[in-house]
Amino acid sequence: MRLFLAMCRLRILINASALALCLAASTPLVHAAEVTYALRIDNGRVPDNMQLIRVTQGDVVTLQWTADKPSIVHLHGYDIEKRVVPGAVTELKFTARATGRFQVHLHGGAAEGHGHEDALVTIEVYPR
Repeated sequence: MRLFLAMCRLRILINASALALCLAASTPLVHAAEVTYALRIDNGRVPDNMQLIRVTQGDVVTLQWTADKPSIVHLHGYDIEKRVVPGAVTELKFTARATGRFQVHLHGGAAEGHGHEDALVTIEVYPR
């Protein structure tokens, strides 16, 4: 009887170990990146080469804003707003959980005379 119980325990241990190995092998090791973009707003615009930002889902994104006039940047979809003032760097930081295209619009000061429909920056978040 002791031998039978010992064999049962051994079988349970082997099955549990095999299951743990299978789970570990099937779970990809995914490491989110931390990415930072320095963005300068002049006359209500950022340079053309900075108007599209591509990141991957799960990335921690920091947008470092400077501006020539006081204004507010608003990241739609994540619903984050930050006040930007001349002479200072304003960080807008978020984790890219949602996928898709998200626009940053400018409100106030430097946005005067620019249509709200024009995105300051578009952020594309791709699935991992």
